[in-house]
Amino acid sequence: MAAGSAATLLAAVACAVLVLLAPAVSGDAATLESVPDLVKAMYVNIESFPCVRLLNLSGEIGCSNPGHGLVIAPIVRFKNSDDQLAQPSAVLLPLDQMPAFFLRVSNDPELYHKVAGVLVESNGDKLLELSPDRKFPQEDFAPYSNVSHDWNPSGSGIMWNRYDFPVFLLSEESTQTLRKIADKNEKSSNGYQANVAEFDLVMQTTKAETNGSESCLKEQSCLPLGGQSVWASLPPMSNASAEHQKPIIMVVASQDSASFFRDRSLGADSPISGLIALLTAVDALSHLHDLGKLKKQLVFAAFDGEAWGYLGSRKFLQELDEGDDSVNGINSSMIEQVLEIGSVGKGISQGDTLFYAHASRNSSISKKILDGLQSGSDSLGSDNVKVKPAASSNPGVPPSSLMSFMRKNTSTSGVVLEDFDSQFSNRFYHSHLDSPANINSSSIAAAAALVARSLYILATGDMTVDLMTLNTIKVNVTLVEELIGCLLTCDPGLSCGIAKSFISPNDTSRFIWNFLADRTSTLASNVSSCTVKCNNESEVCVGGEVEGGGRCVVSTTRYVPAYSTRLKFEDNAWHVLPANSSDPMGAADPVWTESYWNTISLRVYAVQSTTSDRLILLAGLAVTAASYLGVVVGRAYISKITKRD
Repeated sequence: MAAGSAATLLAAVACAVLVLLAPAVSGDAATLESVPDLVKAMYVNIESFPCVRLLNLSGEIGCSNPGHGLVIAPIVRFKNSDDQLAQPSAVLLPLDQMPAFFLRVSNDPELYHKVAGVLVESNGDKLLELSPDRKFPQEDFAPYSNVSHDWNPSGSGIMWNRYDFPVFLLSEESTQTLRKIADKNEKSSNGYQANVAEFDLVMQTTKAETNGSESCLKEQSCLPLGGQSVWASLPPMSNASAEHQKPIIMVVASQDSASFFRDRSLGADSPISGLIALLTAVDALSHLHDLGKLKKQLVFAAFDGEAWGYLGSRKFLQELDEGDDSVNGINSSMIEQVLEIGSVGKGISQGDTLFYAHASRNSSISKKILDGLQSGSDSLGSDNVKVKPAASSNPGVPPSSLMSFMRKNTSTSGVVLEDFDSQFSNRFYHSHLDSPANINSSSIAAAAALVARSLYILATGDMTVDLMTLNTIKVNVTLVEELIGCLLTCDPGLSCGIAKSFISPNDTSRFIWNFLADRTSTLASNVSSCTVKCNNESEVCVGGEVEGGGRCVVSTTRYVPAYSTRLKFEDNAWHVLPANSSDPMGAADPVWTESYWNTISLRVYAVQSTTSDRLILLAGLAVTAASYLGVVVGRAYISKITKRD
C-alpha cells in the first residue's frame, strides 16, 4: 500500500506540472515525440523582412541588435504617436505610424531606450504616401546649388538614421498573428504580458566594433554595396578605331532601388518602370533592318547601385576615362547625347498619357533631343502619347544618373524622361509599397514606344527620316507585362519564362546582359552552341547557363563593375582610396557598405509569470521529494517482502 500511495502522489504532482506548463506550449502535447517537436510547439517563427546595418565613411545607418546576443521583449501595440512604453518592449507598429514613430524615437531618448524592437505591420492598402527617403534624394550629388527643392514631398528621411534595435516588416499573415498575440498581452488579467518576441539581428560590425566603412572593410566585417552594370550597342560595333566611330546616343536606366527593409526593395515605378521601358524599346528597335546606316550609334546602359551614390554611372564614366576592357569600343568624347528613362509607370492620368522631359542645359543638342521626343510623340498619332518640357522653375534635372554625366562634364547634353514635372508622382519612392500595384503597364508601354521612335529619329541625324520605317516601330505590350511580372516578383524572383530561357540563377544583371545581348545581336557566320565563351572575339554566348547550352551571336554587350570609385580590391581585401580630383563626385561619395551577419530570425513564444515560475519550481521540488520518498518506501517494502520469503 505504501508504494502505491507514493506512486499516486508522484502522478498527481506530475500532472500539476504539465498543467502549469500547458500555456507555454502551442500545439497538441500528445504529438510531442522529441525535443524538436517541443521546440516547434513552443516557438512560432515569424515571416518577416529585416532592416539591416549599412555603413559609410562617417558612421552607420539602419538597424541591428544593440549587442552580441538575442533581444527578447514583450509584444505591445503602439496605436498612435503619443503612446508611451512602461518597459522595454517589442512594439507592434501600424504602417501608417511608421514615419512619425521613427522620427519621434530619433528625438526622444527616453522612448528610444524603451524600444527593444519594432514589428511593422504590412497592410498599407489605404496609405496614400510612404517614403523613407529624403525630400531631395542624394542631394550631395546634385550638379546645381539649389538643393532645397522638394522633389520627393512624401519623404521622411527615416531610412538614413541609425537604430540600435531590431526592426522587421511583417508579412500579411504574420501581421494577423502578431495582432492576436498583442491583444492577448493587452487583455492579460494580471497585467503580465506573457507573449514575447525574440529578435536575432546581430550584425558582424557590432561584434567587431567597426563603426564605419573603412574600419569594417579592414576587419572584413562588411562588403561594399554595388554589383554589375550592363551596356550594349545597337547594332553591334565593329572593331574600327574610335576615330571612325559614329557619335553615340546614350540611353540609360537604373536597375536597382532602395528601401528601409533590405529584401523589399522592388522599386516598381522608381526605377524599374524605366528599365522595362528601355528593354522594351530595344526589343522594338531590334526588328529594324539597316540600323548600321544611321548617322548615330545607339548605346543602351542599365546601371546598378544608383540608389547609393550613383555607383554604376560613376564607375562607368571612370572606366571610360581609364580605357578599361569593360568599355572597349567607346570613350566619353564619343557620347553626344544622353537620354535617361526614369520613372514612367504613372504617366497615365484621367485617360491621357503624358511624360515630362527634364533637360540638362539650354543647348542646341538638348533642344534636338526635345525635338526628337516631340517628333516621336507626333508619330504615334492616335495613341495620344504626349511629352512636355519640364517647368523652367525647376532647379535642374531631378535625381538621376544624368547627374553623374553632368558632374563629370558640365557641357553634357541630356534629357531625363519622367512621369512627373516638379515633384515625384510616386508617393512610395524607395518604399516597399512601390510595388506592381503602383504602376500601369500601359504607361510603360507608351514610354517605350515614345523612346523607340524618338531614338530612330535622333539617330538619323541630318538624314531624312524614313516614315515607313518609323511607323513600323511598335512595342510588344505582352513583353512589358511579362517583364513586370519577372522583375517585380520577389518570390522566387526571375522565375518567368523569358528569364529561364537565358539564366538559371536569380540575378538581375545577368538577365539584363543576356536580354540585351540577344536583342542587339546579329547571327554569327557559323552558328554554334556554347556554355561560357565563343571562339570569335566579336561573339558572345547567350543563354549559356540553361540546360542544353546557349548560342553564339555577334553582339557588343559588356558588364561594368558598379561599386564606389573610391574602392580598390587588392591582396584579397577592399581598400578605401583618397578622393580623386578626376571624379568630382568622389568627395561626396559616402562609400556604402553592408554588414555581414550569421543568421537573421524572428520568433515569438509564451513565457510564464514569476508566480507560475515559482509554482513550477515548487512542483518540481515536490516531484523530487515524492520520487525520493517513493524510492525509500519502495526499497523498504521490497526488503520486507524479501525477508518474509
